[in-house]
Amino acid sequence: MDDVAALWALRTRCVRESCSSHYPAQVIAPWSASPPPSHYARLLGQGGCVVAEDAQGALLGFGVFDADANEVDALFVDPDRGGQGIGQALMQRLLAMADRGREVVLSASLNAVPFYHRQGFVSVREEAYPHPSGVALASVSMRRPW
Repeated sequence: MDDVAALWALRTRCVRESCSSHYPAQVIAPWSASPPPSHYARLLGQGGCVVAEDAQGALLGFGVFDADANEVDALFVDPDRGGQGIGQALMQRLLAMADRGREVVLSASLNAVPFYHRQGFVSVREEAYPHPSGVALASVSMRRPW
C-alpha cells in the first residue's frame, strides 16, 4: 500500500485516541493536525511500509521502516483492534527488513514504551522529540540488540 493519505488518517486517529492517555490536549492538537512528513513517500517508495488489513481490505495497522537509519519510523494499529497481535506481527515484518549487523532504533511515544519492551527493545533515554508541528514530544529513545 502506498496510499499516504489512508495511512496518515489512521496515524492521526491513533494519536488522538491512543496517545491522549499520556499527552496533554495542547500537545495532541498540533501533533494530530500535522501533515505527513515529506520523507514518507520516499520510505514507502523504497518498500519500507508494511500493512495489516482485514479480509475486506480495511486498514488495521501499518509500520514504516527506514533502512538507511535501521529505524522503525512508525508503527500504528487501529485503536479498536489493539491487543490482537497486529502490532507484534507488523513489528516482525519490520525487523525482517533490518540490517542485523546494527541495532534497530526507534523513538517511542510514552504510551507505546511497554509494547516496544515486549518486542525486545530497551530504553536508552527519555528525550524531547522536536516534532515538525512545533511541539516537543516527550518520547523514549529505544534500541533493540540482536
